[in-house]
Amino acid sequence: MDKAQEKAERILAGEVRVAARLMRDLDDGVPEAREVLKLLYPRSGKAHVIGITGSPGVGKSTLTDRLIQHLRETGKTVGVVAVDPTSPFSGGAILGDRIRMQRHALDEGVFIRSLATRGHFGGLTASARAIITVLDAMGKDYILVETVGVGQDEVEIAAAAYTTLVVTVPGLGDDIQALKAGLLEVADLLVVNKADKDGAERTYQDLLLMLDLRTIKTPGTWQPRVYQTSAKENQGITELMEGIRAHQEFLHQDGGRALATTRAERLRQEFLELLKEGVFSRLVEQITQSGRLEAIVQDILARRSDPYSAVETVVAAALGKSEV
Repeated sequence: MDKAQEKAERILAGEVRVAARLMRDLDDGVPEAREVLKLLYPRSGKAHVIGITGSPGVGKSTLTDRLIQHLRETGKTVGVVAVDPTSPFSGGAILGDRIRMQRHALDEGVFIRSLATRGHFGGLTASARAIITVLDAMGKDYILVETVGVGQDEVEIAAAAYTTLVVTVPGLGDDIQALKAGLLEVADLLVVNKADKDGAERTYQDLLLMLDLRTIKTPGTWQPRVYQTSAKENQGITELMEGIRAHQEFLHQDGGRALATTRAERLRQEFLELLKEGVFSRLVEQITQSGRLEAIVQDILARRSDPYSAVETVVAAALGKSEV
């Protein structure tokens, strides 16, 4: 038995330390880790992935913590992928597992992994999808993916999750505008957190009005819902979980037709992301080792070329249309 096969079997047998090491290696881009992931992939596809997104300061971490608590009380196992801003000093996550959701750290039914964005925009890191696959193969019933709050650009989560929660709070007028501009379209459930604060009802009504104006009520399609929660006070979590389960049940209706569509889109995005990552790394390696990168930079500096034409030349060469 080779090392990859051994690691995969140990992870499937429930060895958490081996899984944690694999996740670290995947995040660091260790080539051998990809071989283990290939063996785990056929055992994935059963967990329900919930994306939790929204602007900074809306209480996503506290809400995630309460959802973990609720799921554990109902006997469900939970995996958590928490994407944090990158530390400018270490390159790692600023908020690590030890700080976030500490009270679940000793619960064998919960596995929490923090990832740094490492300059990646869109809400998910390049390794986040791989970590989701590992957690799925480990047999987690639910996987919660909490993404770094970067506003309306944070729409990748909708392609990685089956149910997407967009979280806001009262008093953030600009946040509501951002929802109009982008995040509203990806939300399966909208959450007004910190609902014990003034203005919660107004924010709730604003979101209902926006949904009413923007949503095309086609029979057989999911209609986004709005919930009010106070994660800090543990209020509204039961109702929110009912909404999550309602969306989960909707996906499984008619033989799981909606779920199949969601999965196909999720896999399409994953494949394209991996393709971009692979092509980019190969091209950079090729032009760097051949010495062409420095020559290209010097040509652009001297205005003998421009970055747009240079990129077109490199890509054309990679596609076999001409020489680099």
